Amino acid sequence: MSVMTERRSAGEHIISEAPGALSRDTIVIAPNQDLLAGQVLGQVTIGALTATLTAEAGNTGNGAAPTITVAVGTPIGAYKMRIIEPAANAGSFVISDPGGVDIGHGVVGAAFNIGGLSGTFPDGATDYVAGDAWTMLVADAAHANEGQYKPHDPAATDGTQVATAILFAPVKTAVGVTQKAVVHNLNCEVKAALLAWNGHTTNQKNAALASLRTQGVKAR
Repeated sequence: MSVMTERRSAGEHIISEAPGALSRDTIVIAPNQDLLAGQVLGQVTIGALTATLTAEAGNTGNGAAPTITVAVGTPIGAYKMRIIEPAANAGSFVISDPGGVDIGHGVVGAAFNIGGLSGTFPDGATDYVAGDAWTMLVADAAHANEGQYKPHDPAATDGTQVATAILFAPVKTAVGVTQKAVVHNLNCEVKAALLAWNGHTTNQKNAALASLRTQGVKAR
């Protein structure tokens, strides 16, 4: 005799919720998803972070602009890099954040990692002088699925690494097709054993549940 496994029913994971629709929201599920009721979700909020370096007028040194790598979570805005101690074929610089606060120092020609910004600031044929400066604009690129929801992924960098909601009912979307869905994301209690995960470790589950708890979503 064949054995059939019943998928989780809509709302089966809910213990209690606030009156009316206070605990619920209607969101948009990203394309190409096959999700169970109780799926822990994250929202796509950002694309890849990039940094564009622009030399200020009047600079003396002529080193090539470095390629800057921007770490996930680095605040966007206009950073400033300026030479503070010039030296022949070297020198040191400081980087300040968008608020004008110095966040770290580096050396020309050596790799640096300051405030989520990393790279190597190269020397040029003409040495830098004190006051040579550059504006470094950190921005996030538009994401194709921005604002939509996908399964929580602790290793993601698009925003879905933060658990923000729990799916009420199963949803399956086709390639290139989104779908509206109901989630619980505020002031409710859920059955931890009936939540759906994507290969999460115990520590990853606990971290996601702690994030949801800040929104009043408690797993029992």
